[in-house]
Amino acid sequence: MEVTTVKEMNIRNGRKMSQADWLPIVLLVYCSASLVHFIHNAVFIDEYPNLPGWISAVGVYITWFGITGIGIVGYLLIHYGKRFIGLITCAVYGAIGLDGLGHYSLAPISAHTFTMNLTIWLEAITAVIVLIVVAGLMVNHFRGRFQTVLE
Repeated sequence: MEVTTVKEMNIRNGRKMSQADWLPIVLLVYCSASLVHFIHNAVFIDEYPNLPGWISAVGVYITWFGITGIGIVGYLLIHYGKRFIGLITCAVYGAIGLDGLGHYSLAPISAHTFTMNLTIWLEAITAVIVLIVVAGLMVNHFRGRFQTVLE
């Protein structure tokens, strides 16, 4: 199986990847990081320090599906030509990923295990990357240069 690098794909296609090309990639990476964090939350719910008693494993999974739905809607809005509202929706999706840092309002970093901290920070960092890409696309949108391979 031959491995193709991004640079090789760009050379073959005769163009560089645009910010719009990166959007579905960063959305999928963030979605994956979020899923890992939420699964860890659900599986080890009793071990997360000071979580409110009303939070259940089922509730964690339902919440993840709801949040992910926001990202899917944002992507589809962009794909079907509603770029501005789609980008806003994707920004909301990314911003929600910072909510995982709320674990530290319940207990300090030191009260969480290595894996807890890893999944929290992985989700937060990938959410910030989504926000950065979306911000760049918003700037391009307002400059009238928004190009997308989604069309």
